[in-house]
Amino acid sequence: MPRIQFRLNGVETTVDADPDRSLLSILRGPLGMTGTHFGCGANECGACNVMVGDRALAACDTPLWSVADKDVTTIEGLGSAENPHPLQRAFIGEQALQCGYCIPGILMSAAALLKQNPRPTADDVKAALDRNLCRCGSHNRIVRAVLRAADEMAIP
Repeated sequence: MPRIQFRLNGVETTVDADPDRSLLSILRGPLGMTGTHFGCGANECGACNVMVGDRALAACDTPLWSVADKDVTTIEGLGSAENPHPLQRAFIGEQALQCGYCIPGILMSAAALLKQNPRPTADDVKAALDRNLCRCGSHNRIVRAVLRAADEMAIP
């Protein structure tokens, strides 16, 4: 088996696996990163979004070989219970969480947006999250939460 190396949540990681396997199967399987969820398996729902570099990508159709020597951030690397990311605090504050299945992917898409555009408008947030499906109807709260996090993270 080929060895693929990348940084997972800031930690150098080596995986011995078929390089054509999906990043999602590696994250959830041998690496135990179960916060990244399987949704559609076809890059249509956003449940499996992670950040590769500063971009949100669907881990379900991202081959392992494509993340070699790159930074991969999952929901587990965004923040912790002791030190939550501003997005996580804002989602709680705005009550933007319902069932929670889609939220890790939405948070990763929002984190990528804020890295690329620290002062987004509501329309920017909606465009960035357009490919993230949520059946719980929390969309307005989610947009408010992302804008709230952007305000908190803003450099005066």
